[in-house]
Amino acid sequence: MRISIQFKDRVGIAHEILAVLARRGLNVAAVEVDPPYIYIDSPELLEFMLPSLQADCQQVRGVSEIKVLDVLPGIRRRLNLDTMMAVMEDPVLAIDGHGDLVIANAAAAAVAGVSESVLCQRSLSEVLDDIGIQEELIQNGFRMPTREVMLKGEPFFMDVTPVSEPISTDAAQLGKSVGAVLTLHAPTRMGGRLHALQHSEGSGFHFIIGESEQILALKARAARMAIVDAPLLITGETGTGKELLAQACHGTSARSSAPFLELNCAALPESLAESELFGYMSGAFTGAQRGGKPGLFEMADGGTVFLDEIGEMSMYLQAKLLRFLNDGKFRRIGSDKEVKVNVRIISATHRNLRKMVQEGTFREDLFYRLNVLHLEMPALRERPDDILLLARHFIERACTQAQKPVCRLNSAACAALVSNNWSGNVRQLQNVVFRAITMSDQRVLDAADLDWAEGSIIADEVNLDATESWDLSVSAFEKSLLEKLYPQYPSSRKLAARLETSHSMIATKLRKYGIPQKR
Repeated sequence: MRISIQFKDRVGIAHEILAVLARRGLNVAAVEVDPPYIYIDSPELLEFMLPSLQADCQQVRGVSEIKVLDVLPGIRRRLNLDTMMAVMEDPVLAIDGHGDLVIANAAAAAVAGVSESVLCQRSLSEVLDDIGIQEELIQNGFRMPTREVMLKGEPFFMDVTPVSEPISTDAAQLGKSVGAVLTLHAPTRMGGRLHALQHSEGSGFHFIIGESEQILALKARAARMAIVDAPLLITGETGTGKELLAQACHGTSARSSAPFLELNCAALPESLAESELFGYMSGAFTGAQRGGKPGLFEMADGGTVFLDEIGEMSMYLQAKLLRFLNDGKFRRIGSDKEVKVNVRIISATHRNLRKMVQEGTFREDLFYRLNVLHLEMPALRERPDDILLLARHFIERACTQAQKPVCRLNSAACAALVSNNWSGNVRQLQNVVFRAITMSDQRVLDAADLDWAEGSIIADEVNLDATESWDLSVSAFEKSLLEKLYPQYPSSRKLAARLETSHSMIATKLRKYGIPQKR
């Protein structure tokens, strides 16, 4: 039986309590003293003996009560620690003040290829492929920034947490470090965490908002391509949502449980883009992180790498990417060791890659390797049926962020949105809505509110009918717009080119509104 005995702390009281059990001939298997309690494990102590043992112990000055325990606190802490270490997927090592291992979890033992008990008989320098790291840790008081280390030839990022002894009974006051806990993160695990942080809302085709024929056809085509494990090229104007489509393709593929990591090729200079993609070794260049750093390809192993604005990639990086696509192998900057990973490449661009190939600014062989599968993201003006659906979605999000009641659009605002050219596509529409919600206190948004937020919208020039009928509002806007532009573009073909729409549609509208006016 295991018991706890509460007492008032004084010199020798623990010895006197144990003497009571000794006089009764009770063997003691384990003792833990943590004032104001002493915890005792006595296998020979039975329940019916407790009343008399309580009476004997209370003869000892300072003893108050005895309680039965299921397990001693120290053993419980050890069991909890063992369980926590066992379920951790990252290798964890605990070292003492000399750098010798005292605890290793199952994940560390699995990577090292030995049992936990054997691993704990070694020093840190014998386990990691870095002879000087043990001495460096000791000299720095077991404080070290995150760095890359090698365990059994495999790269890991090592986080160091010092273990310090308390200098008083107040656990918050700590003295010198007497060891450390080392947590090793594999690049793929880091990639998974990065993916979880960046895409916490999830991904899927339901995040692509639209019910137009163009979007429904795109979703159906993309769903078929998502399950094919081959490079995918997404083209379309800036702001159409190419990255969202790439995420949806990843989220419905067989790689959905693995990381989805992206790199904007236009946002970084060539040298930084290379290190982000392929990683680098320690000391590879000035300013390189000590210990090295894995690249996106390593961290996304088993998943997908999205290369946005691939048309902006330099010829040098195009050559390196082509080699990687050939066999899935690459070398980190400053390394002579090849790394092989399994990732799917999804790329996107708003540029005409075929024209760039003809001009010699994009490699033809790389174009064909990237363009195995192809999706075209339509511009917003090509799917006008989705404009109001998207606008209402952005209104709900903007009102939620601004902590306002959800607003709505009147017919004038709807006509203005539908008729606008939207050169910036969905991103421009989102900005217009957010600005209007932020700056307007109205529960019903008018065209003037949108015009105030975005000067390119000219709906306020239309004299709308006071009844705000949908058909009348749209017709009034169309007629006003055509009457204004026709003198500058005096043919249906020129006007269609100006408004970036079909010649037949413009010809029909001109006939409908009697433009030009008959004299």
